[in-house]
Amino acid sequence: MDITTAREKPDDWWEVEALYDTCFAPGRTALSSYRLRDGVDPIAQLCLVARDGQGQIAGAIRNWPVRVGDAQVILLGPVAVHPTHQGEGIAALLIWRCLEVAAKAGWPRIMLVGDAPYYGRFGFTKLEGVTMPPPTNPDRVLGIALRKGGWDGVAGDVVRAHD
Repeated sequence: MDITTAREKPDDWWEVEALYDTCFAPGRTALSSYRLRDGVDPIAQLCLVARDGQGQIAGAIRNWPVRVGDAQVILLGPVAVHPTHQGEGIAALLIWRCLEVAAKAGWPRIMLVGDAPYYGRFGFTKLEGVTMPPPTNPDRVLGIALRKGGWDGVAGDVVRAHD
């Protein structure tokens, strides 16, 4: 697999958006997680692209700041892999890289909405007491502490970082 990862550049924005449009349903921006991103810039150092040997974007991941109570939290996603590259481990590569960069940058915690069996291999577990806006299934609200006690005492509604 000839894949390289790098921070997403401003010139990559529309290509990444096209990838998300290809990989997700047309109504993706209607999801509650998108309301948490409205008017908020993503965390630039945690927006990554994976390029194949021809230099094409094969995958991408973005991360956004949110709050749970008074705590700052990273909301991981969306992560997407072009259909021609699915099954090559690119999503896992991007997720591991984000976890590494976020931990080195001092972030204490990350959350996401996703499938526990898939994200469990990265260390994500169901978050108790953390509520995403409806209609999110509470069983899909997962988190990981990037340092000991990263989620201790963190509970409440997930809200936009700037509200």
